[in-house]
Amino acid sequence: MMKKTAEIIKKAKEEGVVIPAFNIPYLPMMEPVIQAVADQDSFALIETAQIEWKKFESKGPKDVYEEFVKWENPDHVRLHLDHVPVIDEEQKRVDFLTIIKEAIKLGYQSVMVDGSRLSLDENIETTRQVTELAHEAGIACEAELGAVLGHEPGPLPPYEEIFKTGKGFTNVDEAERFVRETGCDWLSVAIGNIHGAVSDALRNQKKPAARLNIEHLRKLSEATQIPLVLHGGSGVQREYVLEAIKNGIAKVNVGTEIRQAYEKALKDTDKVSAAQEATYDSVTGLIKDYYNIAGIREKVLS
Repeated sequence: MMKKTAEIIKKAKEEGVVIPAFNIPYLPMMEPVIQAVADQDSFALIETAQIEWKKFESKGPKDVYEEFVKWENPDHVRLHLDHVPVIDEEQKRVDFLTIIKEAIKLGYQSVMVDGSRLSLDENIETTRQVTELAHEAGIACEAELGAVLGHEPGPLPPYEEIFKTGKGFTNVDEAERFVRETGCDWLSVAIGNIHGAVSDALRNQKKPAARLNIEHLRKLSEATQIPLVLHGGSGVQREYVLEAIKNGIAKVNVGTEIRQAYEKALKDTDKVSAAQEATYDSVTGLIKDYYNIAGIREKVLS
């Protein structure tokens, strides 16, 4: 019987390794990402977020699912529905339940609801509702508490200001209550990490070299007792990421780094095959040299 994604992420936390979740903003990225994970005998999630259907070319959950099925490799990858916001980055309400129900029906193996722009009570109620839906389908639910900045229109505040003030950081007491009352399986936390900018003006820019508040992470991990998720994984200084993995981060989302590799190669050569090769190389480097997770497949699947 195929091991469930929730069990794999839990095992990764126990083993002190991380499962990367690679975002697919362009459908031709699917094949090289999966191939790179398999060639390194590693394990990863493939994921798609609502903002990518709007800003890039992955179209929607159905298109991503159909592309995933073409290259599916259950020994190495599973499919995850990333960020479905209740209120999006433009402060508009989203028909989030319809999107999540569609993904569950299609066969996504885990889902995420992002109620982080709601009040705490509303976020708890919304997440509890989605968690129940996911669990009825036998899959995991990820949620977010705190504000992982970066997807909003316009420039970010200076990074040092975000870090020093703890702007948007996940509150420890709120996190304990949130997990207890929602029953979510994984929690995306804000500890200094930021999303890659996706606006037309900013999307090609290098991300700030983010740091992570490891002591704050440690408190969150102790309070929640579930696997924690690092969104905005691209560009975080490596020593902080490795320390975070030892202190509760079991899943890390990677979008900007592999997207920019794809886009640059496509722009330079006008060849999708070259862009796919650049994607493959980027994912391979991250698995081998950045996260040190080549060869972990057996460890997390056992």
